Amino acid sequence: MCVAGRIMNGVRNVLRYGARRGVRKCVEAPVLVAMTLKNDLLGQMRYEWLHVGHSSRARFAMATFAERHQDLDLGALGDLYDVVTLLEARGGRNVLERAQIVRALLEESADPEIRRALLQTLIPGIVSVCRQLRFGDGIVEDPSETVGVALGLASELLVDWAGQSRQYAAPDILSALRGRLRRWLLKEKAARRVVSNFDQPDAPAIEASPLLARLHSFRGSQYDRIARLTYARVYEGLSLREVAAQDHSAPATLQKELQHFAVRFLI
Repeated sequence: MCVAGRIMNGVRNVLRYGARRGVRKCVEAPVLVAMTLKNDLLGQMRYEWLHVGHSSRARFAMATFAERHQDLDLGALGDLYDVVTLLEARGGRNVLERAQIVRALLEESADPEIRRALLQTLIPGIVSVCRQLRFGDGIVEDPSETVGVALGLASELLVDWAGQSRQYAAPDILSALRGRLRRWLLKEKAARRVVSNFDQPDAPAIEASPLLARLHSFRGSQYDRIARLTYARVYEGLSLREVAAQDHSAPATLQKELQHFAVRFLI
């Protein structure tokens, strides 16, 4: 339920430095132009990648990667930033060659620097997956939340698949991500439906009944509290959330208490 916490936990390994250098025009990707986000996670990642992709660790990882995969002819590249640039549509390699490089990146993605480069490469595809699912429209209010969760799920997926060799690594990863993100959206939809039910008031009962007499019989007893809350819920028509607020308790917990009381004493 805490989406902000979910986002930060999911991408904590992605946004490690949070550089804010003003170089947007150099890294803006066409696929991102049409999307407006309240929280520019993608912009943050682009800025951060400018630093991380050129770091000494990125240069060392690049040298090791090129040595282990000499068939890919990457010896002229200086760092991982160069790899991501090479994998762009205008990077100079054809589709098959780019697929081979992505396959090798996944094989070596136990290295966090390599994994970060692979994630950066997949960002346009990740945004495309979010777009296919309409950014959670009708479920999530802010598209940034869906993008943030997708980035976190993609990071987890790369950890789970590290070391695998897949001929079509990028499509396979994005397909698996789409399934995970769809499941998350369905869970989020179900959770929000439960929460919304707490806000729905019931029509108050206005006539005397055996139930009302039974509730009155508990006044002053050890069950006085739960009887009063039941009365407020049934005869005053308050929503579960309103009753819980008065009782300073959690709606879900109070709901279980009311159900237990009703089954044991009122039915």
